[in-house]
Amino acid sequence: MSTPSALARPVGVPLAHRLAARAVLPLTFLLARMKPRRVAAVLGFLRRGAVPASTARAKAARDAVCAVSLSCAGPQGCLPRSLGATLVCRLWGEWPTWCTGVRVVPPFAAHAWIEADGRPVDERVPGDYFSRLLAVAPVGMRTPGGETPFRETP
Repeated sequence: MSTPSALARPVGVPLAHRLAARAVLPLTFLLARMKPRRVAAVLGFLRRGAVPASTARAKAARDAVCAVSLSCAGPQGCLPRSLGATLVCRLWGEWPTWCTGVRVVPPFAAHAWIEADGRPVDERVPGDYFSRLLAVAPVGMRTPGGETPFRETP
């Protein structure tokens, strides 16, 4: 028996944003099946030439991905959701910080999310709720924890 959950899908997402999200979904699901180091390498290549994303643009990208994909909007969709939002931002010439890590309070759980302006975007948890293990930040930008972008942290 599964746990019932209600999906909160964004409404009022502009058509252009939804089309951008649909365009990146195939690459999103392909990346989600790769090993973390390969994902980081691909994202490290794709981020070149992009400017840091604002919180508003990163949230708009995340909303677009959740509006067009039930699997991204679902409770187990954090990896494709974060990858999709990152790729939509890249289509717009911007780059959020893509992160993967773990929850710092029991029980253990892995999670993937995006950050903008040094804070998780639309995660509804405090900024220190997750411990970042891997991050791909905009080129030339250091992640809030001080580590260099796209390196594993201890």
